[in-house]
Amino acid sequence: MPGPTDNKNRIRSITVLGLMSALSLGIYAFESLLPPLFFIPGIKPGLSNIITLYCMKRFGRREAGMVLLVRIIISGILFGNPVSVIYSLTGGFTALLTEILADALLHGKYLHITGAFGGLFHNAGQLICAFFIMGSAAVFSYTPYLVLAGIITGMFTGLASSFLLKTKIPDKP
Repeated sequence: MPGPTDNKNRIRSITVLGLMSALSLGIYAFESLLPPLFFIPGIKPGLSNIITLYCMKRFGRREAGMVLLVRIIISGILFGNPVSVIYSLTGGFTALLTEILADALLHGKYLHITGAFGGLFHNAGQLICAFFIMGSAAVFSYTPYLVLAGIITGMFTGLASSFLLKTKIPDKP
C-alpha cells in the first residue's frame, strides 16, 4: 500500500514534469515569434529540445516523451493546426528515439553529438512525413540544407542541455 511519502513523490514528479512542459511550451512560443533564420521554410533552432534532452538525462526517457507529447499537443492547439501536429509528432518522436539510442551508444556522454543526431533525424522524420502528406518527392530537394541545419541546431541544443545539467538546481525552495 502506498504511503504518504510515495504520494508526495508522485505529486512532486507530476509537478516538475508539468513545469518542464510549460517551460518547453514557453520556449516554443518564443521561437515561433522569431523571423525565419534561413531562406528555407521551416528551419528553426529547435530550442524546446533543450528541455526534452534535459528531461531525458535528468528524469528518464519516458518522462522526456511525456513532456514532448504535452508540448506538441498544446502548441498544436495554440499555434498550429492538425497537420502541424502530425509534422511535430513525427519529427519530435523520431528525434527523441534517435537521441535515446545515441545516448546509449555514447554511454551517456557527448550530449552535443546526441543532440546533433536528434536534429538530423527530426528533419529526416519531417521530410518523410512531408513526402507522404504532399505526395511529391520534390520535398527531398531540401535535404542538404536540412541535414546541415539539423546537425548545427542539434549540437547547440545538446550543448545547452549539457550546460543546464551542470547547473545546480535546488530540489527544494
